Amino acid sequence: MATILVTGGCGYIGSHTIVDLISNGFEVVSIDNNVRSNVTVLKGIAEITGVKIKNHKIDICDLPALQSVFEEYDNIQGLIHFAAYKSVPESVQEPLKYYQNNNNGLLNVLACVKQNQVPNFIFSSSCSVYGNAAELPVLESTPIGKAESPYAYTKQIGERIIQDFALAEPTIKHILLRYFNPGGSHPSAKIGELPQKGAYNVIPLLVESLLKVRPIFTVTGVDHNTPDGSCVRDYIHVMDVASAHTKALQYLLKNKVPSNCEVFNIGIGKGVSVLELIAAFDRATGQKMDYSIGEKRVGDVSSIYGDATKAMTTLDWKPKYDIDAILSTTWKWYQSDSKTSKIN
Repeated sequence: MATILVTGGCGYIGSHTIVDLISNGFEVVSIDNNVRSNVTVLKGIAEITGVKIKNHKIDICDLPALQSVFEEYDNIQGLIHFAAYKSVPESVQEPLKYYQNNNNGLLNVLACVKQNQVPNFIFSSSCSVYGNAAELPVLESTPIGKAESPYAYTKQIGERIIQDFALAEPTIKHILLRYFNPGGSHPSAKIGELPQKGAYNVIPLLVESLLKVRPIFTVTGVDHNTPDGSCVRDYIHVMDVASAHTKALQYLLKNKVPSNCEVFNIGIGKGVSVLELIAAFDRATGQKMDYSIGEKRVGDVSSIYGDATKAMTTLDWKPKYDIDAILSTTWKWYQSDSKTSKIN
């Protein structure tokens, strides 16, 4: 059977994608050094799918170790690349760490893809590549803007590396998925987001503030150029993001692609402000969230949401969850027995 490699397979989006891949008949192998993930997620994957996944605990920046994984499998038909650091504030504080990990890791993965002639490659990109776009919603054709953080720039660089690689390697097909703000958890509550120290995703911060694990939640600025002054984002359920990767892989495997490097937006297509998010969170939990107003955060884009029509028509993908479902499944996950720790 064909093997699909998933780098960062023990991470938040990687683990949910593995579940979706298995449910669609794929044989999956994970590569994850567990520096910012927890290997116990494999137990949750097994409970959901009935399949035990092997994880190779190696750093993708270690090229010989990475090559040894590829050598172990005879029929690798695709690779989905998630493994990267993702905190905007941390990237501002430690830019070299981000360039070294995110871009060097990608170069090693592509070197192995070339060496082993893996025919299909999917890259976990980000809407952050658009920067502060002049017009919303953003389309795949929207010009790439000024990166507002080193994290965002690693994604811009990563896309350019892949696009150049695709020109040089025409037999290898690539898809870049620019997704927006993932949230929620698997409906079973057996896997979900395990926030890492140094990560600042807004939804887990809301939950942990409500649970008194962190200090009171701070809205980072209400003087943005948005309807209520707070940042606006396009939130999408993690299982919808996972489904997009499976659909992209199926699309590539059909071998009927107009280009060997295509880009797709993955989002709901509607902006939700931080203040609106708090109101939705109150509905999901049945509790009233306390919060404070703070200053703008360095590296934050004021407003971003996208048009995912291309993914819906070309990949036959459609998001199934709305913002209320995103927050209710998040809350279910945090209340579950599977959620044994609040911060890793």
